Amino acid sequence: MFPIFFLYCFTAMWKSDNEPFKSFGYSYINSDAWQIDKELKNIMKRKLNYLLLAVLVLFVTATAAAGEPVKTVPVKGMVTMVDLGATRCIPCKMMAPILQKLEKRYAGKAAIVFLDVWVDPKPAQRFGIRAIPTQVFFNKKGEEVYRHEGFMNEEAIVAVLQKLGVN
Repeated sequence: MFPIFFLYCFTAMWKSDNEPFKSFGYSYINSDAWQIDKELKNIMKRKLNYLLLAVLVLFVTATAAAGEPVKTVPVKGMVTMVDLGATRCIPCKMMAPILQKLEKRYAGKAAIVFLDVWVDPKPAQRFGIRAIPTQVFFNKKGEEVYRHEGFMNEEAIVAVLQKLGVN
């Protein structure tokens, strides 16, 4: 709604090249003032175009981020570990390389999924987490079998995955 109002207000100022700012009740008799005003108007138009482009880019980016497909968890027919955290949380940052390593190691055997609950709080509500990071483990049937709050080292994650039958 804001971009539409923004566009309306500023296009009213520049709707006529022959009579600048006429819609606001201004008129100039002096031809020198007219020329300076025309140059200023062109500069303002260029700056407004850049501003409108920036607003459009932000709007499209926000819309695209909001429409991002949600990862389906737990993954059907596969042992799944979901790490609910945030990319800016210190323990979560410490776990990021561990999760990347485990994701490669268990590719096709187990799903290792990271969900940023600061970007999208819906998974936090869905899983009822109280702290981040929280790791939730699901068996192949999609049933939650284990939950851990806080930093979890690689050995502990591997131990839980092995208990669930992932080698």
